[in-house]
Amino acid sequence: MPTLAGDARLLACLASLEAQTLPGVQVVVVDNSACGAIHRLGAARYRFRLIENRENVGFGAAINQGFRLAPADYLATLNDDAVADPHWLEVAIRAMEADTRLGMVAPRIELGETGRIDSAGMLVGRDGSTKQRGHGEPSGTYLQRGESLMPSGCAAVYRGAMLEEIGLFAEDFFLYCEDSDLGLRARWGGWLCGYEPEAVVRHSYSQSAGAASERKAWLVERNRLRLAVRCLPWSWVVASPLWTAWRYFWHAALMLGGQGKAAQFREDGGSAWQLVLVVVRAHLDLLANLPALLKQRRQIASTRKIPVNEYLALLRRFLISAREVAAQ
Repeated sequence: MPTLAGDARLLACLASLEAQTLPGVQVVVVDNSACGAIHRLGAARYRFRLIENRENVGFGAAINQGFRLAPADYLATLNDDAVADPHWLEVAIRAMEADTRLGMVAPRIELGETGRIDSAGMLVGRDGSTKQRGHGEPSGTYLQRGESLMPSGCAAVYRGAMLEEIGLFAEDFFLYCEDSDLGLRARWGGWLCGYEPEAVVRHSYSQSAGAASERKAWLVERNRLRLAVRCLPWSWVVASPLWTAWRYFWHAALMLGGQGKAAQFREDGGSAWQLVLVVVRAHLDLLANLPALLKQRRQIASTRKIPVNEYLALLRRFLISAREVAAQ
C-alpha cells in the first residue's frame, strides 16, 4: 500500500486490513511522502512493515518495492484512501485457489461517499484509454460473479506466479495506467481475471492527484500512449490516432455542455488551452521515448501465450466507446 498524503484515511485503511478474515496477511506500507508523514499519525498501533522513500517514486515502483520486501503467493494492492470489507482478501484468494487460470481478481469497488460503483474491473478503448467498468452506476448493479478484463490497481489481487512470468508494474509510468498495462500484459500472456462482487472495497475517488487536475491529465495521456505502444495489437495502434481524434471531439462537445472530465477541469480553474498543451506534451514525450517503448514491446512479446485474434476478441468484449471515455 503506497501512501503520499499520510492522513487519517490511512488509519482507516490499516484498520480494515487488520480486520481481514484471511490469516497470514502481511501488510507493507510504502511512504512516498519523503517527510515521514506516517509517523505523525499514530499508526504504530497497527501491524505493518514500513518502507520510507526519500522521494515520491510513484505508485508502481512503490508496489514493486513492497512485493520485493515481502514476496508471497499473492500480491494485493490497496489505495490508502480505501477501506476493505473484512472478507475482501478471503473471497478473492478462495476464487484464485479454486481456478489456477486466474492470475488476477477484481473486487467490487464502491464510491465511499455514495455507495455507487467505482469499479467492477476495467474497460479499454481502441487508443489505450482505460476506464472503470460501471463507474457511477447504482449500488444494486454488478452483483454477479464473472470475468473482468483486468482489475483497477486501487484494489486488486494478483497471483505471484503470474508476476514472475510477465513482470511487475511498469515503474516509469509513475502514476496512472500502470495497473492497466500490467493487466493487458497478463491477458495477452493467457491469464484470466475474475470479478468477485462479494469482495468489497470502498474508495474515496482520486484524492491523491485531484479528480481533474492538470497533473492527472498529463500523466493519464502520457501513460495512455505508452500503454498503447507496449500492449495493444498493431492494428489498434495504427488506427488509434483516428479513435483518439474522435475521443477529443467528445471531450470538447461534452465540455461545452458542462459534462465530463474536461468540463470539470474547466470548473476547477483550468482552461481548454491547458488541455491542448497537455496533449502536445504527451505526444512529444511519446516521440522522444518511442525507441525505448518499442524495445519494451519486443520484450513483452516473449511472454504472450494467446494469438492476436483471440486477444483482439477479448479486448472487443470489454471495449469502451470514445464518448464514454470522455464522459467519465
